[in-house]
Amino acid sequence: MSKNIYFASDFHLGSPNYAESRNREQRIVNWLNFIEPTCAELFLMGDIFDFWFEYEKVIPKGFIRLQGKLAQMTDSGIKIYFFKGNHDMWVRSYFTQEMGLEIISDEMIIERGGKKFYLHHGDGLGPGDKKYKFLRKIFRSPFCQWLFARLHPNLGIGIATKWSNSSRAASNPEEVFFGVEHEWLAIHSKEILQKNHFDYFIYGHRHLPMDLDLGNGSRYVNTGEWLRYNSYAVFDGANLKLEYFKG
Repeated sequence: MSKNIYFASDFHLGSPNYAESRNREQRIVNWLNFIEPTCAELFLMGDIFDFWFEYEKVIPKGFIRLQGKLAQMTDSGIKIYFFKGNHDMWVRSYFTQEMGLEIISDEMIIERGGKKFYLHHGDGLGPGDKKYKFLRKIFRSPFCQWLFARLHPNLGIGIATKWSNSSRAASNPEEVFFGVEHEWLAIHSKEILQKNHFDYFIYGHRHLPMDLDLGNGSRYVNTGEWLRYNSYAVFDGANLKLEYFKG
């Protein structure tokens, strides 16, 4: 590998308000400018937008600078993957047609530099949280998406924005590490390791940057979020590490 692979998630653009999100968007664009010369692939691991619903002819307004930057990067030959998060799962063809992104709905398995990666936003995995797992099935239902699309965009986006304003990202609490034995994504990863070996498990969703040893040469890395940490992961072909953008 002559260039790096980058992983980032949970920008939550739109939360808690436009002004703060606009500043965050510029910071993200600055980061993309910073990594672009060394970037072969970029994995956006979900919840890039605090809410996204794509109507047939309408998309939520705002954050065009990020969209333009992503389009410019793919035009230059950088491969970018967009994982559906629990906040922006209702993407359709716009990101692919206009920005050249490849949409990933659930997990993705890749091999780079002789290392095997398991990638997922992280929502709905591991033990517990049965309420959300049930809601996730409803939200991802094509029929439910069709029903929501019958609402006028002003009403539909307004309802969803009010909902997202009550989310974890809006209040931005400081996350607490539960210990490797109690981190649900680590538990999920260990269950997978009983059947298949992966060198790296990379997730977002948790909002806490972490790099945990799972044993037998496997690691769980969480990319954190950009409301507080500005954290991301980078793989140089030999090693994967967490870094923090200071620009």
